[in-house]
Amino acid sequence: MTEARDPSDRAPQSEAGDEAPALRSSDPAVLRALAHPLRVEILAVIDELEEATATQIAERVGESPSNCSFHLRTLEKAGFIVRAEAKGTSKPWRSAHRSRDLRPDPDDIDSVRSSSTIGALYVQHEADRMIKFLTAHGNGKLPEWVNGVTVNISTFWATPDELAEVAEEIAHLVDRFRGRHDDASLRPVGSHKSHFFATLNPDLDAPLTGAEPAAD
Repeated sequence: MTEARDPSDRAPQSEAGDEAPALRSSDPAVLRALAHPLRVEILAVIDELEEATATQIAERVGESPSNCSFHLRTLEKAGFIVRAEAKGTSKPWRSAHRSRDLRPDPDDIDSVRSSSTIGALYVQHEADRMIKFLTAHGNGKLPEWVNGVTVNISTFWATPDELAEVAEEIAHLVDRFRGRHDDASLRPVGSHKSHFFATLNPDLDAPLTGAEPAAD
């Protein structure tokens, strides 16, 4: 149950001009501020554009600027976003962090529930994006990219420690592409901005290996 954005590729800056800090929080109050579908959408727009006004965000998410402003203030209060430098009358927002790690405190049920809600919202957000991609480009217009598009489903048996190892490996799969956002000279000719989305979970409704069957 992790919502993590690791855009070392784009590394947002703080007011002082240095690299923005990373966020690591399991605080239920912080997590609840993001546990709303529109706030997930809004934060995704800010992540993509790096800076965006309420009006720009509203155009992207199909909501009114006033409604977006309300949710932006909630995200600001929780520390997810801050005001960027004003440009004339434009007052954009930017992310407050270069990465977000919102894994829950396993001993705090409220933290677990809030983190799970955020995770579910991001799964829905990314699933919708992937569905739109497959629907729009499933007619074979870009055959050279077909082998790089995958929807992979695997079933296997693993212990908690083994699953955690796989999660760590997945987290570092795209490390080799870091830096290409800010430095265009690092991008190979013919490269496209690409998206990576992975989920990993145990099936807790299935019996545990070696456990005694439940008595009737």
